[in-house]
Amino acid sequence: MSQVWWSVLGGNKLNPAPLGLAGFGFTTILLNLINSGLLDSSAMPVVLAMGIFYGGLAQIIAGVLEARLGNTFGAVAFTSYGLFWLSTVSIIMGFFGEASKAGVAAYLASWGVFTAYMAIATKSHDRATRFVFTTLAILFFLLAAGEFNRTLHIIGGYEGLICGFSAVYASAAGVINESLGKRVLPT
Repeated sequence: MSQVWWSVLGGNKLNPAPLGLAGFGFTTILLNLINSGLLDSSAMPVVLAMGIFYGGLAQIIAGVLEARLGNTFGAVAFTSYGLFWLSTVSIIMGFFGEASKAGVAAYLASWGVFTAYMAIATKSHDRATRFVFTTLAILFFLLAAGEFNRTLHIIGGYEGLICGFSAVYASAAGVINESLGKRVLPT
């Protein structure tokens, strides 16, 4: 049965990275439009829905597909960040009670540490991937500090927009370059 589903999903021909990068990028952009103050908190329901389905589930699917291809980095990155979005939604919605600023800061700093070592692991990857992970590590640390400093939170929001758009660019490059069979967007 699993072989049937694997062949339906494209077998070894499918590159799941553009899906994972798009899910991450667009969800990151939406949340950081709020963090930067460009959108007010009334947009949060859109972020939550996107966080569950595109940031969360789509990235988990991409991670499982990366695992099936034997790509440890892609599997760890996409499943982890998919679960990040699901856990972030649960924190924002208060599923387990109201989170303290210190608790949220520790949560974000932990993701910053994870992302820092993932960024180190991108040394052999293309520039676009290195940029996504480096800006994401910075974003997590800015937002962690931003729990106690509104200015850093806003700066983090703008930096998060850069990070999100860079992930969308990397996704677009993956789809366009593969679809056209040539390098149109440099990575």
